[in-house]
Amino acid sequence: MHTPLRVMIIDETAERAELLEAALAAAGCDVVAREGLRAHLEDKINEARPDVVIVAMECPDRDVLENMSRINQHQPRPIVMFVDRSDSDSIRAAVQAGVSAYVVGGLNAARVKPVLEVAIARFNEFQTLRRELESARTDLVDRKVIERAKGILMKHRGMAEEEAFRALRKMAMDRKLRLAAVAREVVAAAELLL
Repeated sequence: MHTPLRVMIIDETAERAELLEAALAAAGCDVVAREGLRAHLEDKINEARPDVVIVAMECPDRDVLENMSRINQHQPRPIVMFVDRSDSDSIRAAVQAGVSAYVVGGLNAARVKPVLEVAIARFNEFQTLRRELESARTDLVDRKVIERAKGILMKHRGMAEEEAFRALRKMAMDRKLRLAAVAREVVAAAELLL
């Protein structure tokens, strides 16, 4: 048996929040918190630990979008916004803030579950891309420092490129460190001595 999706509702309008809560319950979700738009949302999210955050409002404003951006940076999770009205700038700002699904035209109970599923899928895909990008950046930085360390060994020890690489690799294996960590030490030592 799978655990129900834990959802936090953020909405100032009690009637709309109740409609949303009923639609979520019908979809098999567990509403773990209901908050207003002006609550300190980062703390509330940290307390409730929802799987998804749903924001329902008439039209997004700068403060709400800044809150969503901070949440996305510090406690990333799918964020769904149901808004009654919007414009191109608000949509762009919501996407930049990390909103996974942005539904204009108000809340329709029948659309809640499919919108949540799309938001979760988009969020997961984006997180995978973010991790891959970070890994690629780290690999590039590591390669640059390894090349620099090889260059230092080649210049100051008169080693050939392959010999310098083997020396770095042996040092890393002997010290049970990553090759890039040893390369950073070589570069740091060279900078101290030169």
